Amino acid sequence: MTVKQFFIYIFLVVAASTTLFAQVKFEAKVSKNKLGVNERLRIDFEMNKDGDNFVPPNFEGFDVVGGPNTSVSNSWFNGKRSYKKTYSYFLSPQKRGTFTIKQAKIEIEGEIYKTFPVTITVTAAVDKPNGPPDASDIASEKIHLVAEVSKTNPYLNEAITVVYKLYVSPETGVSNWREKDNPRYNDFWSQNIEIKGLNIQNGKYKGEDYRFVVLRKTVLYPQKSGELKIEPLVLDITVEVPTNRTDIFGRALMTKVPQTVTAGSRTINVKPLPEKGKPADFKGAVGDFSLEVTTSKTELNATESLQAKVEVKGKGNLKLFELPKLTTPSSLEVFEPEHRENVRTNITGMQGSISDTYTIVPQYKGKYPIPSVSFSYFDLATETYKRISSDEIVIDVLEGPTAALNSNEPKTPSAIKQPVNTTTNTFAFIKTSTTLKERSTRAFFKSQLFWALLLLPFFTIPLAVLFRKRKEKLDADVVGNRIRKADKLAKKYLSKAKKNLNQKEAFYVALEKALHNYLKAKLNIETSDFNKERISQLLSDRGAEETAVNAFMSILENCELARYTPFTQVTMQNDYDKAAKTISLIDKQLR
Repeated sequence: MTVKQFFIYIFLVVAASTTLFAQVKFEAKVSKNKLGVNERLRIDFEMNKDGDNFVPPNFEGFDVVGGPNTSVSNSWFNGKRSYKKTYSYFLSPQKRGTFTIKQAKIEIEGEIYKTFPVTITVTAAVDKPNGPPDASDIASEKIHLVAEVSKTNPYLNEAITVVYKLYVSPETGVSNWREKDNPRYNDFWSQNIEIKGLNIQNGKYKGEDYRFVVLRKTVLYPQKSGELKIEPLVLDITVEVPTNRTDIFGRALMTKVPQTVTAGSRTINVKPLPEKGKPADFKGAVGDFSLEVTTSKTELNATESLQAKVEVKGKGNLKLFELPKLTTPSSLEVFEPEHRENVRTNITGMQGSISDTYTIVPQYKGKYPIPSVSFSYFDLATETYKRISSDEIVIDVLEGPTAALNSNEPKTPSAIKQPVNTTTNTFAFIKTSTTLKERSTRAFFKSQLFWALLLLPFFTIPLAVLFRKRKEKLDADVVGNRIRKADKLAKKYLSKAKKNLNQKEAFYVALEKALHNYLKAKLNIETSDFNKERISQLLSDRGAEETAVNAFMSILENCELARYTPFTQVTMQNDYDKAAKTISLIDKQLR
């Protein structure tokens, strides 16, 4: 062998090994080829090089219940790099039969690669999985969302509490979750109780040890009797399930599985309030209350004012009934009351007070009684109606004119008729003679107003020219107009959130709604299409930079976490400033 032939041989060997090492692999792997109609299938699309424009098959015959989940791994062994990227889907069969999952496509280094079709056989429902249970089966058995109702047969307008708990078995974990469908409390007055932080607690679920967190507490007041439905809370959860593989320390490796859990609907049988003994003036108050009627003063002069307050205190449906009206003599001018509520709602229901404050102005001297005010309510402890009344209050008007006696008014000692004295000067204010003045007949022509109107156009023409040039200059400033438009758009969408900076829950609800409205306006997508992967993809496709997209997604995550974690005033202000800056930045970049 000559030297030349030797080098050619070496070159061919090196080229062949390089080609073998650089060979692209793109294949579809399934968790099982045969499953029951009540089981789930996992399919992974794996590649050994990073690619773009991944197109999954349409999964005919299956419903996609999870995914796509993307995972990337890099490893080095004996100085060689190993790369793997995987797109994972979780499928639920629609019916029995044999189905073919068609080819998936991806572009790697400018070339299009396809997977081989996979045939799946779906049998009748099975009691146990055929073979070892997959991660999705384990996750469904180890994660439970429970709605605990304090009372299932309350009275109308009696407070009940719904507590949502997420139970997780000790050998599994949860990395994140989001609310997929919030419960609607039709025919209930409802209020969520703020939860400061998610505290992990130990408890029992169906006799087994579990860990749980309280996700939500809601107080409900039924507004009609009969069977009322509480719609379920639905969560999308990423569950960490142990696999059969272990790391170098012998610990089980975890795999992440998307899971949808629901608390299930609950039925509440609401009892009507008894008709026996119901007072004619009953306004719907249910609970335990006290009544107080007070005035700011009882002695004053005519045309001065005083305040009379009708206040009900206690525990019950304070925001859901009307206070009794204050009645006064017609000689007292009474203005519309100012309604105030000092009510706090905790896990047991509403507590505090509500009041109507009347401003009263007496017109005449005398003594005027404010009659007793009566209030009735249904007492839950005794299941009977009770009535409470206030004391009569007398207002003494010391100085002022004296009113004429009226048969409809209570007679008071000071109500005495006064004679009317007439004099010859009674009608002195009427004029009986006139003084005429000559009216000027000066012509409009050549007057100051005539010359001003004549010269006005000559002054306005230069101003119009300057205004037009400035407008043309602004119209030509494309970049500046885009910046101004973006800033204006950010302020428009975030105006409501700014008004609620002092209220955490209201602020983050308004902020999340502003971000969603912005996406709907700019990307033409519906709320049902919102998910992080789709939003990121659409923003990137429209030209938004990665840093801006990541900032936008982090704000959305803060809105989701705000209901479950304590946020300070500074945090909310930072999130507001970041949202305004990010919306403005993305709007400048979108094309």
